[in-house]
Amino acid sequence: MASKGQKYNRYTPEFRNEIVSQFLNEHKSYGYLTKTYGISKGTICVWVRKFKLGHDLTSDNRGRPKQPKELDYKEKYEILKNYQAFLKAQREKK
Repeated sequence: MASKGQKYNRYTPEFRNEIVSQFLNEHKSYGYLTKTYGISKGTICVWVRKFKLGHDLTSDNRGRPKQPKELDYKEKYEILKNYQAFLKAQREKK
């Protein structure tokens, strides 16, 4: 469990791919990679598992869905206007 105020390390996608390729292609052990790069075995296991499952190692979203692109104000206005028209039609039905 994370302690209060704990800082998380962020690794570049190139670095992650390098570690995974060393593990899979060069047959380096978890212990060797852990001692050499100072990364926990669990982190390396997660990267390898994600790579084997075909997931993208370049993102660091930690399982959270990606946020949708920001809509500009005109699109937001149109959506709101359509929703208000829908609500008005619903009220008139009753």
